[in-house]
Amino acid sequence: MVDYHAANNQSLYSAGGQQIYMEQENDWDRDLLLDPAWEKQQRKTFTAWCNSHLRKAGTQIDNIEEDFRDGLKLMLLLEVISGERLPKPERGKMRVHKINNVNKALDFIASKGVKLVSIGAEEIVDGNAKMTLGMIWTIILRFQSSFTERTKSTCFFSHTVFLFLHSWKDGLAFNALIHRHRPELIDYDKLRKDDPVTNLNNAFEVAERYLDIPKMLDAEDIVNTARPDEKAIMTYVSSFYHAFSGAQKAETAANRICKVLAVNQENEHLMEDYEKLASDLLEWIRRTIPWLENRAPEKTMTEMQQKLEDFGDYRRVHKPPKVQEKCQLEINFNTLQTKLRLSNRPAFMPSEGRMVFFALSLLDHLAEKFRQKAAIHESWTDGKEAMLTQKDYETASLSEIKALLKKHEAFESDLAAHQDRVEQIAAIAQELNELDYYDSPSVNARCQKICEQWDALGSLTQSRRESLERTEKQLESIDELYLEYAKRAAPFNNWMEGAMEALQDMFIVHNIEEIQGLITAHDQFKSTLPEANKEREAIQAIQAEVQKIAQYNGIKLVGNNPYTTITPQSIDKKWEKVQQLVPQRDQALQEELARQQSNDHLRRQFANQANMIGPWIQNKMEEIGRISIEMNGTLEDQLTHLRQYEQSIIEYKPNIDQLEGDHQLIQEALIFDNKYTAYTMEHLRVGWEQLLTTIARTINEIENQILTRDAKGISQEQLHEYRTSFNHFDKDHSGVLQAEEFKACLISLGYDVENDKQKRTGIMDSDDFRALLISTGNSLGDAEFGRIMGIVDPNNSGAVTFQAFIDFMSRETTDTDTADQVIASFKILAGDKNYITAEELRRELPPDQAEYCIARMAPYTGPDAVPCALDYMSFSTALYGESDL
Repeated sequence: MVDYHAANNQSLYSAGGQQIYMEQENDWDRDLLLDPAWEKQQRKTFTAWCNSHLRKAGTQIDNIEEDFRDGLKLMLLLEVISGERLPKPERGKMRVHKINNVNKALDFIASKGVKLVSIGAEEIVDGNAKMTLGMIWTIILRFQSSFTERTKSTCFFSHTVFLFLHSWKDGLAFNALIHRHRPELIDYDKLRKDDPVTNLNNAFEVAERYLDIPKMLDAEDIVNTARPDEKAIMTYVSSFYHAFSGAQKAETAANRICKVLAVNQENEHLMEDYEKLASDLLEWIRRTIPWLENRAPEKTMTEMQQKLEDFGDYRRVHKPPKVQEKCQLEINFNTLQTKLRLSNRPAFMPSEGRMVFFALSLLDHLAEKFRQKAAIHESWTDGKEAMLTQKDYETASLSEIKALLKKHEAFESDLAAHQDRVEQIAAIAQELNELDYYDSPSVNARCQKICEQWDALGSLTQSRRESLERTEKQLESIDELYLEYAKRAAPFNNWMEGAMEALQDMFIVHNIEEIQGLITAHDQFKSTLPEANKEREAIQAIQAEVQKIAQYNGIKLVGNNPYTTITPQSIDKKWEKVQQLVPQRDQALQEELARQQSNDHLRRQFANQANMIGPWIQNKMEEIGRISIEMNGTLEDQLTHLRQYEQSIIEYKPNIDQLEGDHQLIQEALIFDNKYTAYTMEHLRVGWEQLLTTIARTINEIENQILTRDAKGISQEQLHEYRTSFNHFDKDHSGVLQAEEFKACLISLGYDVENDKQKRTGIMDSDDFRALLISTGNSLGDAEFGRIMGIVDPNNSGAVTFQAFIDFMSRETTDTDTADQVIASFKILAGDKNYITAEELRRELPPDQAEYCIARMAPYTGPDAVPCALDYMSFSTALYGESDL
């Protein structure tokens, strides 16, 4: 159970507490604004209180003594909190306008029974803070603080509030007040009495967020003030009271009683007015009837003239007001009876003397009521017969017929509702007859006409309903046929459109099988045409049935089928198109079949030739490879044999030309595949060119070998040995050695880059190679092998040809010139000098070679240089690629 008790131990009901409060209440002028803290609290609290009401009118104030000076917002505040309208304010900016506005507000406050002491309009207009705060406090006391006395003397929640000024300082009372009415908003058990600022801020924030109570106080001002301002506290606490109070039962009960009494008083007032008006009117009638019934003839013309003038005055002056009074009397009587009936009161019964008059009035009232009701009824029936006899349903669609039926149902409801009026008219006419109304014949004739017209409307209404329902049923049958037509016409129309698209579609085939497949599919399509024609006839029969129903029942069909845009005419038109396209498709397929048969003949013709030429080229390539490897006879014999072989290959060229002609025919026929051969013309061209290139290259290799042999002095046996070693390591018989194969071949021949002899002379025969192989353990360094590969494979292809192998071996195993040898020779010609002159070159060398050297030798720039000296050293190294020439 939450304990709401505060730390204070003095009861609010103690004499001391009551005395303290009364002392605070008695004299505003004595202590108001003496304490600056109080002034600050009141300014903030009263400003917030005013804004909590002014915001309902869409405005607010910032400075309480400045913003009320012109009286406009002050009057608006009073209108909002009172719910009443004040006099229209003056919008001028002059002081007199402001004073007038403030006076209107103060007059309104005074009209509520509030006595304003020492507060005048001038003080408010001058911005007197003391008077302005006093006025706002007065307004709060009058319009909001009916709660004030309770807050001073009673606690309406479980927390016991002690001395009013001190009970709120620790914040527990505010939190307890909220917790009492909205326990879910405050966790009271977690609050600490020794933390008043937190308690107060918590209560203020919760009140502002969830209870729509603006923050009117500052926690620090309350805690740090020894005696918080009572009026500020009371104003803020009263906001809680109004937030929680809700609807007041006592006020509701009082309002109900006042309402009942007000109704009763108003009814009594009407009764009194009726009685008085009726009495006066009856008295006038009693006085007037004998005068009107006086038929005594006058004796003189003057008397007769006077009597005529008196009657004229009666008709012009006296009777019209009385007729108006009679009408008003009837109105008052009817109004009174209506109010009595609505308020559950018994009907008003006039006195007996007035009943006769009322009977006469009632007779006239009934006659007028008959005329009014008859006129309303006749106005309503005007044009109804014409509406009921029109045949708009004959050209209506189903949806329009349904709308007409709904409209007719609404009319029938309206007709039924007017049944009471007709009965009322007949009843009033009957009552007038029973009361011997003087104009009963005209009333009866009019009533008879109304009744006969009513019967006729009933018959016409029933007849129109039957016609509408019959037409609806027929149109529903037509609608069902329309729907069935749409359901069957849509897929059939799609089928015809697809068929027309397929029949006109351009086909591209590449062989006989494909065109035969198309012909088979077309034959299958033609076999479905009879069934399709039956479906077309069935669809057209549905449309014919629609026309038959419409013609038989006299229905004028307006518009097309609502479920589809496909018409019978469009179906017939597309069907005729399909019938035309079928034979055209037959002809196109047969023409394509003939073309594919011709293409197939061209394929076979090309394939027969290609299947002979392709293997022939392959065999020749293999024979050339075998000839180049076997090395039967001398190089000259091999060269002669290869040239004869080349001539036989060239003589085979007409077969290639004939195949080119067949291929040209295939290209012209746009044939892109040939299932009868794996050879294409491009492959055969490449093979033929490769064959010619291979035989030419092989012949060239033999010629180069002859040149190498003759230039290097290599014997036929050495060449044979090189070829044997090369072929041995050419495992795949590709005619080239891969890097590892080449390395193994070198080692097998005894090559070792670490041997001093080979480095020094560069000359080593076969026996030396084998001896070196045994002594060095077949070693060949990676760096040296890389250098060798750079020589034999300068393009880094990774393979070594036989010609490159022979060039390398001949260079490594024979005596060759070097750059050093050439430099030594030039030095001999130069007389052991480091340079040579042009004259010496022309003397020692042939003319063309001398001029060649002079043109290419750079000038010598050494310390011992003479004019026109040439550098033969750089020229010699450039000859062997060791420097730029």
